[in-house]
Amino acid sequence: MSTNTASPIDVAVGILMKPNGDVLLGQRPHGKPYAGYWEFPGGKVEPGEAILDALKRELREELGVQVLSADPWCGVEHVYPHAHVRLHFYISRDWEGEPQSLEDQAFAWQGTVGVEPLLPATIPLIEWLDRLRYPA
Repeated sequence: MSTNTASPIDVAVGILMKPNGDVLLGQRPHGKPYAGYWEFPGGKVEPGEAILDALKRELREELGVQVLSADPWCGVEHVYPHAHVRLHFYISRDWEGEPQSLEDQAFAWQGTVGVEPLLPATIPLIEWLDRLRYPA
């Protein structure tokens, strides 16, 4: 089955943002498509699960943080060779706990994003995010 004709997979993505504008990026672990690429943390929405609930679950499982509130920011569809995804981005400035690497992934707080390589669907968002974080 060609992944391009399948309906997109819904993915909840969290942008944890500190008061100074720094955001958390994680590195995809070995064994996953695009291993070593940097992305915002998140994961697949389970059938019947609300996107915000999926986001809270994924960030708890991946990073050990409890998202208290998050606002929908934007949605992006991207077709990768292995999957067609519909990414639902949320910005959270309100969470409990310090992020930990629960799935052996590297992560980094970034002001000006300097980690590479970035996951292709993430690249255009950095520019939009910078306009939000650092208004002219």
